[in-house]
Amino acid sequence: MSSFETILVERPEPAIVRVVMNRPEARNAQNLQMTYDLNAAFDEAVQDDAVKVIILAGNGPHFSSGHDLRPGGKNGAGTDFPPIGNWGGFAEPNAHGRFAREQEIYLQITRRWRNLAKPTIAEVHGKCIAGGLMLAWACDLIVASDDAQFCDPVVTMGVCGVEWFVHPWELGPRKAKEFLFTADSWSAEQAHQLGMVNQVVPRAELSARVLELARRIASKPSFALKLTKEAVNRSVDVMGQPAAIDQAFALHQLCHAHNLQEFGMIVDPSGLHPSVRKPPAAAE
Repeated sequence: MSSFETILVERPEPAIVRVVMNRPEARNAQNLQMTYDLNAAFDEAVQDDAVKVIILAGNGPHFSSGHDLRPGGKNGAGTDFPPIGNWGGFAEPNAHGRFAREQEIYLQITRRWRNLAKPTIAEVHGKCIAGGLMLAWACDLIVASDDAQFCDPVVTMGVCGVEWFVHPWELGPRKAKEFLFTADSWSAEQAHQLGMVNQVVPRAELSARVLELARRIASKPSFALKLTKEAVNRSVDVMGQPAAIDQAFALHQLCHAHNLQEFGMIVDPSGLHPSVRKPPAAAE
C-alpha cells in the first residue's frame, strides 16, 4: 500500500481497507492534497482484487470540518495535481476557471467516489460539516457515533448548499429545506431517523462496529457485491439524481457569481468562520 501526505491507509484484514483522513490539527479539513490522496487510495483499493470493502474514517476529534478554505502550497487544480475529469479550462479567467475547478475537485470527484465498484462505509464521529457531508454521502453506508453532528452552513455564506447537492435525497425535501435555511446541526439519531445514517453506536465502539459490518459484507461474493451496488446506484440515477445534482451545481455557481459582484469574493464574508475571513481591505 502507498503512503500519503494527508491520509493513512490501513489493512485491518486482507479483504478490508481503512482509509483514515489524517489532518487532525485542521479537523480533517479537505484541502487539495487530501482530495487527490483520497482519490489515489480509493483507486488502489478498487484495483486490488483482494479488497472487498473500503472504510473511510477520520483521525482526531472530528470526522471532517469540510473544505479547507485557507490558502495552501498546492492549490492549483489541474496544475499541482493531474486532473481526473475531462472539463479543462482551469487557467481561464472568471467564472470559466472557477467552474472548471469546482467541477473537478468537488462535483466529478465526489461522483467518482460514489460510483466506486466496491462497497464503502463512512465511519463518522464528532463534527461532519459541509464538505464533510459530501465525503460521507459519497459512501454507500454511514455508521455514526452517538456524539456525531452534521451540518451544512453554506447558505450562511450566500451559497445554496455544498456542491454535491443530495440533501433532498438524504434527508427528504422538507428536512433538507429546514437544515439548509437555518444552518442548524442535526444529531446522529436524527440522521438515523431520516434514513441518512444506517447505524448509531457508542463512540468507544465505533471502529469495532464498523469493522464488524465490513467483515460481514466482505464474506459475500465480490461480483455480487459490485453488481448489487451498481443496481442500487442505477435505480437512484433513473430517479433523476445525477440531473438534480448537476442543476444544483449550476445554481451554486450562480451564487458565486452574485457574491463576487456584491462582495468582491465568491462567498458572503459575513458567513465565513473568523479563521478564514479576510480583513475588509483584502476582500475589496
